[in-house]
Amino acid sequence: MSQDVQSWRFPRMFWTGNAAELCERAAYYGTFIALGLYLNRVVGLDDVQAGWVAGLFGSWIYLVPFFTGALADRIGFRNALMLAFALLTLGYGALGVFSTMAPVGVGLVLIVLGGSIVKPVISGTVSKSSNEVNRARAFSIFYMVVNIGSFIGKTVVADIRIQLGVQKVPFFSAGAALLALIIVSLVYFPEREGSGEKTQNIREVLQGMWAAVSNLRFLSLILITAGFWAIQGQLYASMPKYVLRMAGEGYKPEWLANINPLVVVLFVVMITQLVRKWKPHNAILVAMMIITLSAISMAASAWFHGNINMFGLEVHPIVLMMVIGIALQGIAECFLSPKWLEFASLQAPKGQEGTFLGFAHINTFIAWLFGFAFSGYLLKAYCPEPGTLDTATQAAHRLALAGQGPMPEAYAHAHYLWYAYIGVGLISLLALLVFIAVTGKLDAKKAQTAQ
Repeated sequence: MSQDVQSWRFPRMFWTGNAAELCERAAYYGTFIALGLYLNRVVGLDDVQAGWVAGLFGSWIYLVPFFTGALADRIGFRNALMLAFALLTLGYGALGVFSTMAPVGVGLVLIVLGGSIVKPVISGTVSKSSNEVNRARAFSIFYMVVNIGSFIGKTVVADIRIQLGVQKVPFFSAGAALLALIIVSLVYFPEREGSGEKTQNIREVLQGMWAAVSNLRFLSLILITAGFWAIQGQLYASMPKYVLRMAGEGYKPEWLANINPLVVVLFVVMITQLVRKWKPHNAILVAMMIITLSAISMAASAWFHGNINMFGLEVHPIVLMMVIGIALQGIAECFLSPKWLEFASLQAPKGQEGTFLGFAHINTFIAWLFGFAFSGYLLKAYCPEPGTLDTATQAAHRLALAGQGPMPEAYAHAHYLWYAYIGVGLISLLALLVFIAVTGKLDAKKAQTAQ
């Protein structure tokens, strides 16, 4: 058997770790896609409050793993995963059982803690289960599993939300987390505990974070690309509420959201191959333009009057333009993702590449917090929760969704929400052009001085 064929073989811990990851991603995205609706309809928060809560929840998922990785190494991968999935089961279960902010907030914190342990452990499992020959293949399988889990979770919860109500959605996630806990308990036995690498304590993590964000180039790049992810995050922050409020409760925004991972899986290899010789900033520029175009597409549904005939089928314009916009988001992600870390590494001072790459995802932390909070204000102003309006407006809204009248004035400018994110995209694109021009001149001047 050739070495190339052998390189596809992985130990049992690799496959069980990926099975647990699939369950965790299905649980996370199943609840995350419905979180805004849940906070509105179950907990009773308005759009602004729900935006802040969801933004804090989504953003901290990207920050806390810096501090939980050392814990996982200290107690062992198996114990860490069992703790993580126990926390996730309790957290999602709390969302399904309770309907007031205090216990729901505790549940969200448990989910953040559990998820932040899973991230470094499963990544460490994939790394430990592979070698130089098959590591790229191992992570490609892991990436595929992440997308499959996301796809399954969002697909299943659509019918749960419609048939049983949004409060039942977290029970699906609790069940998926419990299944992962069972898998880990029964068949996940790492041959060697710990990552095999020196782990950082909290002080070292904070020092590394400060070193990264105090570098003006890197901080500028983080803020610029945060604009990209703030728009992409509307897949979860704005899109579900916008579709249900403007097209009707019978539609499934969860299924629309699945277009993103589907497009990524289909095109990421091809686009990565296409841009492999590009300068990083060229690929990121293309991504910025496409993500802005996606927001334009979503806003464009307001330019149509009545359903659109597509191959003999009547399609709601909001649904059609969401499909186009979300597909464009997936294409944009394929251009950005392969080159973002490369671009970030080029901004790092000599000897600090590892530290800078370790904190490269702080842009998503910023984007999720800003994007969800901004979305809350925009939804409240232009596409409000129907239950917050007067009785007459609610009645007119129901008639409009049934095709028996125009949308009430409260929804006349709902598409302005997407105009706001077009603005975010254009500002980010312009900032990136300025960044490239300024750093290019500084680098040229430095090169001349060195000569």
